[in-house]
Amino acid sequence: MSTAAKQKAKAAGIRLDDDSMDTPSEPLAPRTAPGQLIGLQGRVHSQQAEIEKLKRALEQRAPGKLPLEKLHEIPGRRRRLTSAEYAELKANLTAYPLAQPITVRERPDGEYDIVAGHNRAAVYRELGRTEIDGIVLDIDDSMVEYAAFFSNLLSPTLSDFEKFWGFKSLQESTGITKEELAKAAGISDSHVGRIMKFDLLPSESKDLLATCPERLGSNAAEQMAKAVAEGREDKVKAAIERLVSDNTFTQAQAVAATKADRAPRDRHEPMVIRRGARKVCQISARNGVVGVSFSGSAADEADQWAEKIRVFIEAELGKQ
Repeated sequence: MSTAAKQKAKAAGIRLDDDSMDTPSEPLAPRTAPGQLIGLQGRVHSQQAEIEKLKRALEQRAPGKLPLEKLHEIPGRRRRLTSAEYAELKANLTAYPLAQPITVRERPDGEYDIVAGHNRAAVYRELGRTEIDGIVLDIDDSMVEYAAFFSNLLSPTLSDFEKFWGFKSLQESTGITKEELAKAAGISDSHVGRIMKFDLLPSESKDLLATCPERLGSNAAEQMAKAVAEGREDKVKAAIERLVSDNTFTQAQAVAATKADRAPRDRHEPMVIRRGARKVCQISARNGVVGVSFSGSAADEADQWAEKIRVFIEAELGKQ
């Protein structure tokens, strides 16, 4: 399964409510459209409240020291960093204190599953550290992916494509609007709108970008989405495929490769005929039209030259 498909599967698996019933039978779902809408709005409101609660916990809860030997990595949750990004992170953490605590969730055995901060924990282990600053979150299963996303959202290294997948998961699981999403994430509506342009790219291209999310930013994605809308999907697919496979190929070159083909310009320069230093006439040819323009006193001879041109053309045609 592709990374993009896994992301969609995660979003599809998140429940919109935590209601449980002790009675043996499930309540009947509303059958009318108004009833279904009211039920959906209630679940969306509940989920939004949980997101706000989670954000406050991430922003306000004081970190504590956590033993690295008790931290466990969850497969598939670790952010993918390039070798250069990982080396930069390691150099930073070697020289400076941890600026952003990791977030974890306590396990029944008293140890912890890492929610966000796998790379920071890995670097600390490589540096021989025994503890790391962390925030312990008391959240249920449905909110773990949100916690990972909002924790990473604070990182300046989070790529636009990774933000897109996080935003898309939130939208699909809660039904919140773009404006509500922007408010929850604390960024502008226009920024969220631009990031969501990734969704207009071909599915194959999104699968490729999921393997190298840092290769395409939201500005370039927005221009490529426009190219798709204008019927140049094949150009977009080819450009993104090369962008992912060729590190020397830049975003600007990728965007340029998706532009519409321009009609070739007529580069024929006018031909000037002179009598000595004096200009007699100028001949131009463009789009099947030959024009002869006489200058000065030669203009009085234009009719005579027109007749000579006719005779010449007829003579040439007679040779064919």
